Amino acid sequence: MITPAYVRTMARYNAEMNRRLYTAAAQLTDEQRKADHGAFWKSIHGTLCHLLWGDTQWMSRFSDWPKPEVPSKQSATMIDDFATLRTRREKADADLIAWADRLDAAWLAEDLVWFSGAAQREMRRPLGFLVAHFFNHQTHHRGQAHALLTAHGLETGDTDLMLIVEPA
Repeated sequence: MITPAYVRTMARYNAEMNRRLYTAAAQLTDEQRKADHGAFWKSIHGTLCHLLWGDTQWMSRFSDWPKPEVPSKQSATMIDDFATLRTRREKADADLIAWADRLDAAWLAEDLVWFSGAAQREMRRPLGFLVAHFFNHQTHHRGQAHALLTAHGLETGDTDLMLIVEPA
């Protein structure tokens, strides 16, 4: 379904887009970042927290990352301090790139079996399929955060994959 080169490309795109979102979000006050704008995770801060939560949850299944400290429903409030959230995001992105750089096609072809809290049952899916979902989840919620930031008049520059990173 996907290749290690795709995973490496998407990990780098993810890191760059997160850098741009956090740079824009840092221009807002804490009150502005945490204001409920009616988004699924309510606020810019909540959406950014959920993104980190989702990445941490999937990487706890894909690699040796610890599981998030809160359940999904509390993910928007997982980290209250923006500077701490940003620092953890930067570390997660660097760790994600390092993980992607070690990945091989054989691993992507394996199945993962886990208990899904969302589905409340044991699941089995190919890792390549799940990694594609992982990047899709990131793009989806980054789009929400981007819309909230642009509503505040902030810019992140181009968001198109082909303009941001070179293919791996």
